[in-house]
Amino acid sequence: MSLPVATLCCRAQVGLEAPLVQVEVTVASGLPAFHLVGLPATVVRESRDRVQAALLSCGFEFPAGRIVVNLAPAEIPKEGGRFELPIALGILIASGQLTQKPDRGVPCELYGELGLGGQVKSVRGILLAAAHASRDGHEVIVPAANADEALVAATTPVRAASHLQEVCRHLSGEEPLRLHAPRSPTSRFGAEPDLRDVRGQFQAKRALLIAAAGSHSLLMMGPPGCGKSMLAQRLPGLLPPLGCGEALDCAAIASVSPVGFSMSNFGRRPFRSPHHTTSSVALVGGGSHARPGEISLAHHGVLFLDELPEFDRQVLEALREPLEAGIVRISRAAAHADYPAEFQLIAAMNPCPCGHLGDPAGACRCTPAQTQRYRARISGPVLDRLDMHIELPRVEVSDFDSGVGRGEPSAVLAARVATARSLQLVRQSRCNARLSDAQVDQCCILQPGARVLLDRAMKHLRFSGRTRQRILKLARTIADLDGRDAIADIHVSEAVMLRCLDRERAPSARQ
Repeated sequence: MSLPVATLCCRAQVGLEAPLVQVEVTVASGLPAFHLVGLPATVVRESRDRVQAALLSCGFEFPAGRIVVNLAPAEIPKEGGRFELPIALGILIASGQLTQKPDRGVPCELYGELGLGGQVKSVRGILLAAAHASRDGHEVIVPAANADEALVAATTPVRAASHLQEVCRHLSGEEPLRLHAPRSPTSRFGAEPDLRDVRGQFQAKRALLIAAAGSHSLLMMGPPGCGKSMLAQRLPGLLPPLGCGEALDCAAIASVSPVGFSMSNFGRRPFRSPHHTTSSVALVGGGSHARPGEISLAHHGVLFLDELPEFDRQVLEALREPLEAGIVRISRAAAHADYPAEFQLIAAMNPCPCGHLGDPAGACRCTPAQTQRYRARISGPVLDRLDMHIELPRVEVSDFDSGVGRGEPSAVLAARVATARSLQLVRQSRCNARLSDAQVDQCCILQPGARVLLDRAMKHLRFSGRTRQRILKLARTIADLDGRDAIADIHVSEAVMLRCLDRERAPSARQ
């Protein structure tokens, strides 16, 4: 005699993939036992007690026989509480306590963690699961707390449930769950801070404009209180709004991360500012389950590293490959995942350990050896991958006079950034900072005087090949801001001047 098998659908989460999982449940006679197979994590194994308490609280019986729950396919690791709702329903169907209404033609996937009283609680990664379910034409039943998140990516019906009994009545056809409708739009996130709030620092504001126009990385070096953090926080206000696809990419990464997805941040440029004690796993991603790190959470946005030399050297070295490739490949014994990481790196540091080197207002007490050791915490290969590094002076008293030290507002500069980026998208379909070597040769056309100037600078300052390519990309962005097709000597000159630490490392500067 064959045993009845109840089969319901759910999805696992492996990196940014959500493979389909069939939850198969059988209830047989014999000694009471509960077997959960299919490579479940510890959290999934603990679902037995929560499912039992939820069924009893809802007035159902927990079968006294031998219960086997199989999460297929078995080779995919399963984690989280998302499987508890389909497991509970599978037990009810297999034991004959719930009669499922015949197939309505649209396969259904179920997600939810169960409370001891039968409540359906929110789970992580619903946006990613809903997107994959829509590709297969499946409708989804999700916790009410995750319904808005699911609607962001779903093109098929989304139904919200807050209690196990509601889902039981829906499956039996007694009282179908209503389709979840998006909420009326409420107040969006507030306006970004304005660049006019920063007094003085006109060279730094110019560098920030160039960084925004071409998605370039920037290192700011200056004494404490000169406005480095304020400048970095105002970069998102200069960037164009996220496109629909970009917003979904950012939301999917946040959905599967420990941070979680927040509807209030959907469509907003990410701005991540981790503390300098952050580990390499927290910054780049990893762990036993290959979670995304800060650089992936900053995808299509800004990663701000304040007090750059205070970061562990291994942490900074881990940034080298993502800065070049725009992707993070995490390999673990139990999981492999690829996360996008096209972030814009903005960093800040003091010129010396005490912060007053070259500052007329403060007497620096650091020896040359101490200053050299402090700056040597940032390796040459990391520094080579930064497009710009500039020095910021202390803000003068005159900069606080009304209207003198404010400069242009962010809205005006953002319009110039949008114009420059539209030129880049028409010409090469990407920002200048993301140009390949072949595209640099095609798009960065130098006038004769500009080529002579670049060759002289490369010979005198001993630029590496990577530095030369970055200067060309930087000059291309400056030319785009000027609306010029060809790169002139003035554009190359400004690009070279925006790399102050290269001049310090040049042989002539050390003699």
